Amino acid sequence: MKLLRLVSVFLLLATCVVPVTAQVLPGDNLEITGVPPIPNQLVERTNQYQNVRAAGVLDWDPAGGIYISTRFGNTAQVHHVAMPGGARRQLTFFDEPVSGASPDPRPGKAGFVFSRDAGGGEFYQLYYFERNSGQSTLLTDGKSRNSGASWSHDDGVFAFSSNRRNGTDTDVWLMDPDRPAEARNVTQEEGSWYPIEWSPDDTRLVVTRYVSANDSRPYILTLASGEMRPLFEEGKTVSYGGFEWTPDGRTLFYTSDESGEFDQLHAYEVTTGKRMNLTPELRWSVEGLSLSDDGRFLAYTTNEDGISVLHLRRLPDFTQVRHDPIPVGLIGGLDFSPDSRQLALNINAANSPTDAWVLDLTSGKLVRWTFSEVGGLDTEAFVTPALVHYPTFDTDESGAQRMIPAFVYRPKNRTGRMPVIIDIHGGPEGQSRPYFSSTTQYWVNELGCVVVFPNVRGSTGYGKTYLALDNGFNREHSVKDIGALLDWIAAQPDLDKDRVAVFGGSYGGYMVLASLVHYPERITCGVDVVGISNFVTFLENTQSYRRDLRRVEYGDERDPAMREFQMKISPTTNAHKIRSPLFVAQGENDPRVPASEARQIVKAVQDSGIPVWTMFAKDEGHGFAKKNNRDYFSWATILFFQEHLLK
Repeated sequence: MKLLRLVSVFLLLATCVVPVTAQVLPGDNLEITGVPPIPNQLVERTNQYQNVRAAGVLDWDPAGGIYISTRFGNTAQVHHVAMPGGARRQLTFFDEPVSGASPDPRPGKAGFVFSRDAGGGEFYQLYYFERNSGQSTLLTDGKSRNSGASWSHDDGVFAFSSNRRNGTDTDVWLMDPDRPAEARNVTQEEGSWYPIEWSPDDTRLVVTRYVSANDSRPYILTLASGEMRPLFEEGKTVSYGGFEWTPDGRTLFYTSDESGEFDQLHAYEVTTGKRMNLTPELRWSVEGLSLSDDGRFLAYTTNEDGISVLHLRRLPDFTQVRHDPIPVGLIGGLDFSPDSRQLALNINAANSPTDAWVLDLTSGKLVRWTFSEVGGLDTEAFVTPALVHYPTFDTDESGAQRMIPAFVYRPKNRTGRMPVIIDIHGGPEGQSRPYFSSTTQYWVNELGCVVVFPNVRGSTGYGKTYLALDNGFNREHSVKDIGALLDWIAAQPDLDKDRVAVFGGSYGGYMVLASLVHYPERITCGVDVVGISNFVTFLENTQSYRRDLRRVEYGDERDPAMREFQMKISPTTNAHKIRSPLFVAQGENDPRVPASEARQIVKAVQDSGIPVWTMFAKDEGHGFAKKNNRDYFSWATILFFQEHLLK
């Protein structure tokens, strides 16, 4: 299952402001309080950074070229690129962002399936885009939440997931796009089910029930009978990732942490049940996985302390394929061409936004297909982060001091003690990695701040034990990791411990609020983006299709002991302890963290007399997907940091 491709929903910028008369006012879609008018000079200064673009591979076009996602207007849309360095020809034109482009493999067809929601509500609908006419046709019911479009090889149908049955459980469905009304549900079970991979003869489908980041349960579904056979032993808490069938249908390659702490690459013989760990030496997780259609090449990436490493193997002997060096950074979107001669991939480096590349499997030559604009900026001036590990309050499983990894961006050629911005990822099962961010580069190069991205306990990429360390009653242990980071900052000769801001979105927003509660004298200000302010109200009001998934991570609020604990640690309960200025930004249509979470923390902090800035976007959901809203949020954040961090 292809997971989100790249990149952050929060593009924030920063600069110094010189007062001028001309001002930019918020649009009617924004509800703003506390934010001063945006000086026109600020808009002009940030224009280059706000127009940095990225381009990510979506899929190969069977007729030639590739489909990519990029933005030339206000939202990301599907484009086609015919050759390396070729023009990016825009195909979809919508006010809302478009996700995915799953090409129709049927002979004589020229089109693809994509998804789109409205206003950030995440009730995605599937559409068919017909290349010859340029017309889009709605395939799903317009009400439920739908995702994915995995085409069968020869049967002319695709598998997708939908909660249309009851709004809570997510099932696997099959659809012929020529007869969408005849779509049929092939799993009617409790929980969240997703299609993963078709067997070569289209008679079987690997499906997975996703329980949590630590627990997923794969099955082989026989479509004719409806029988679902568990692939492996039931009752074990194991995380499974991608699956790939060999062309003969006898073997499945897959990733799993069944052999230890990390997701490793395995092979499973379907008829005998024999399993083999193909990467027993790895001490990092395998992430992306792709098998060429002819079964001759297997590609996968490993996440090595946040850096992606590509592994390309020739089958069946599993020998390494020689190829040009891959730029150091993040690698995703692995996708073999239909003729099995090329591998498309996305590459993102600290000094370069995501672009589409293609690796020739015969020559080993790596060719860049897209050249995304960087607003005329000098990429040589961009800062590459340093990876550090700082000690926290407890010991690890071996009895040694537990160390927390973090990426640190330091300005070049600066002297004296510098202000610090701690940027905390969401999830909580996320991971901060050294991807290109014009926001970070601006904060560092123009604002003169050191930006720190910690991967506190609960982050992915460091093993399943580390991932589970913040679950349930251990929730505030991750907040203590921020306290340990504040200790580390105080010990650095070039960092100003008296000028520290915290920034974060979603679960990172909760971490911002919790840090302000626990360390009111050590944090100067905070920016909370779509953050959780009360675990009980969050769990009661998040969309029903997400509720049980979040209870696994945060605890079940229906249990009296857990409910009491959740209320005790929630920022709304402890808002009187917050002493630092706060900026709260929220999408009104957020299905994950409802806008009520933002409004209640705003009221609680304002009641204590603390300065609070707010931004509510009527046409956004969990973050800001539209450029005009991201831009205004960026300007407001700049002013907030200027007023409360840099003085």
